[in-house]
Amino acid sequence: METYRAFRIHQDARGHRAGLEALPKQAPETGEVLVRVTYSSVNYKDALAGTGRGKILRTFPLVGGVDAAGIVEQSNDPAYRTGDAVVATGWGLSFDHDGGYAEYLRVPATWLAPIPVGLDPRSSMILGTAGFTAALAVHRMQVNGQRPEMGPILVTGASGGVGSMAIAILARLGYEAVALSGKPELADWLKAIGAARIIGRDALAEAKRPLEKALWGGAIDNVGGEILAQITRTTFPNGNIASIGLAGGHPLETTVMPFILRGVSLLGCNSVDVQQTLRTELWGHLASDWHPADLDLLLGETVDLDGLPRVFEEMLAGKTHGRILVEIAPASDKNGG
Repeated sequence: METYRAFRIHQDARGHRAGLEALPKQAPETGEVLVRVTYSSVNYKDALAGTGRGKILRTFPLVGGVDAAGIVEQSNDPAYRTGDAVVATGWGLSFDHDGGYAEYLRVPATWLAPIPVGLDPRSSMILGTAGFTAALAVHRMQVNGQRPEMGPILVTGASGGVGSMAIAILARLGYEAVALSGKPELADWLKAIGAARIIGRDALAEAKRPLEKALWGGAIDNVGGEILAQITRTTFPNGNIASIGLAGGHPLETTVMPFILRGVSLLGCNSVDVQQTLRTELWGHLASDWHPADLDLLLGETVDLDGLPRVFEEMLAGKTHGRILVEIAPASDKNGG
């Protein structure tokens, strides 16, 4: 039987272990599509899963990678044909279903989205879950009335994948994006991708009263914890805060006063199981009017499957920035065959 390479994660009596394995290539069943994966990406969740430091996977063993893009090799669903370029993010990938760190991915057709004109597998994975999540945040804010004239948008965790993508998208749409970052050495890069200005991680530390001076028209928060609480106290009336991440902790200690006296809205963003209509709409925006001005500027590094363990460690240690692209070349290509 033909096999393919995959980065597989185990958790059993022998503990956590992960690495490259050969898996049997299987034809898609009814309603499924077999994709030849050409690119994936590394997200914070992938690093947690790949190192065993986070309880991400619900089933073991499992192929890692919450993102995948490539070309349909075989389809058992009328929605897709051989040769179609497709992208997969979220759903059950690297949770309870094999993910994108493999040369092939077999998934339900409903988990895929066509790669729209303006993108290809590589560019769609520079965007990946991070770009899609940032787009979802902007979408939710705009549906709830957010407009550039309402004031600057604070983006926390600005040097990470979602944060940097959010800055680029906001800048493209005419918003004043303010980056909150603890990495002053990345200030020039943050400005290059669209940040109007940069503030330090402790800039809001004194915002402790239920309501403080309003500073932000809205925010996209990747941190959670006390920083999110500080943002609620410093947002202009009717501003929107999109909550995406919890790198700073999951508890939220604030009051109802920003919500009932200023009409601030706290919008949760779950990019995992977005329905197909909205998923296609957001990818369409990312390919056109929301497309970052310089997508490659957001790319921090490109690795292959062999480089995943190193990148996982560096990401968890806070030593990466922007997006990490995974190029998945078949073993024959790597060997020059």
